[in-house]
Amino acid sequence: MDWCHYRFRSVWELPGKPARVFAALEQPEDYPLWWPQVREVTPLDDRSGIVRFRSFLPYDLVVTARERRNDPAAGVLEIAMSGDLDGWARWRLTPNAAGTLARYDQEVEVRKALMRRLAVPGRPLFRLNHALMMRAGQRGLAARLRTV
Repeated sequence: MDWCHYRFRSVWELPGKPARVFAALEQPEDYPLWWPQVREVTPLDDRSGIVRFRSFLPYDLVVTARERRNDPAAGVLEIAMSGDLDGWARWRLTPNAAGTLARYDQEVEVRKALMRRLAVPGRPLFRLNHALMMRAGQRGLAARLRTV
């Protein structure tokens, strides 16, 4: 097992139609307004930017995110990441009774030196850290969609 390799999946039920949720998710520079752990997004151009995030554990992760797919008709947003994490992340949006089901998949290799050194003993905490971040993101986006 590669202790520095992670696969994550989160499923969010969100108010609003998929097109509305898609419009919010395709504006990463607004993420810090509703997702507390996304501390900063600095656009590099219209398809990439630098993202700094921090969850419960006391360290920042910084990645360069590059858009790989932006398909509103299919409800898919996908990025490639490099930096403290190398890999990809994807949103898939589908309608459901509550509004939208947003499935987030991520596969990354940790490059941050501290996390690599603590890969084995820290893995449960790193996974918990990610889960807390995702829960806060779901709550934040749901609240934003209800008010905007």
